[in-house]
Amino acid sequence: MGPLTITAEFPEWLNLLIGFLIGIGFGFALEQAGFSSSRKLAGMFYGYDTTVLKVFFTAAIVALTGSQLLSYFGLLDPKLVYVNPYYVTATLIGGVIMGAGFVMGGFCPGTGLCALSIGKIDALFFLFGGMAGAFIFAETYPMIEAIAMGSYKGPVKINDWLGLSPGIFSLALIIAAVAMFWVAEKAEKKYQRPEIISEL
Repeated sequence: MGPLTITAEFPEWLNLLIGFLIGIGFGFALEQAGFSSSRKLAGMFYGYDTTVLKVFFTAAIVALTGSQLLSYFGLLDPKLVYVNPYYVTATLIGGVIMGAGFVMGGFCPGTGLCALSIGKIDALFFLFGGMAGAFIFAETYPMIEAIAMGSYKGPVKINDWLGLSPGIFSLALIIAAVAMFWVAEKAEKKYQRPEIISEL
């Protein structure tokens, strides 16, 4: 649960129940958006389907705006929100590996579970591969620890790094999202697959 100042401490069973219900809603939304299809994620990289970009960017904007409003009205303490520590080397290497895995496998971990829930065999093998990769990482960690922990920057926020207030950064990100959605629409029209055009 988020650090909302209006809530008392929830018992553990209620925390788990709320998380479970949120997970059901999240999985339902993924399936309704068509994310159980590997073509959705692959289409993002090839430019013919930008649904992934639109959905996740919209979710990020809603979460960012919501947290800013809750903080403004004193309902959320931003100092209690966990910020992931930033390791430059690990982020760059991991981003390349995960990006390649996404486009070749057609899934990310979340969409992979979504596809597995409706019985897609390719998602099953994708997730098995992900678990195997996590196992290999854990077993080889002593050898790659220097790389994984390299260029540590701490729990840095982008707006702090840019020297912007949270409100100005949120506004800039919303403007960037609108521009990105416009570019995405143009890309879909330009790179639309022939079989999709023939179905229209």
